[in-house]
Amino acid sequence: MKNPVRNTVSRLTDLPNVGPATEADLHLLGIDHPKKLIGKNAYVLYDRLCAVTGVRHDPCCIDVFLSVVHFMEGGEALPWWEFTKERKLALDTRNGSVG
Repeated sequence: MKNPVRNTVSRLTDLPNVGPATEADLHLLGIDHPKKLIGKNAYVLYDRLCAVTGVRHDPCCIDVFLSVVHFMEGGEALPWWEFTKERKLALDTRNGSVG
């Protein structure tokens, strides 16, 4: 079942796993409302964040981005670490690694 709670979220910090630091990162990316996360690619958001700040951020930021996009697209609220395995697999595939 899709999560209807996402329709009532109006601030980024209302999202699961988002505190002031992640909110600031999202603002740097031009995302000022949770609905702007719908359809976004967490890996692209991470790459853009690193480019905008000139810093390689902890890859766990991707997990947070995956979690909030998942939530805003109707998924259940999950802790960010539930997305770590998905991120590691995706990055291994993206970088040409196996296993």
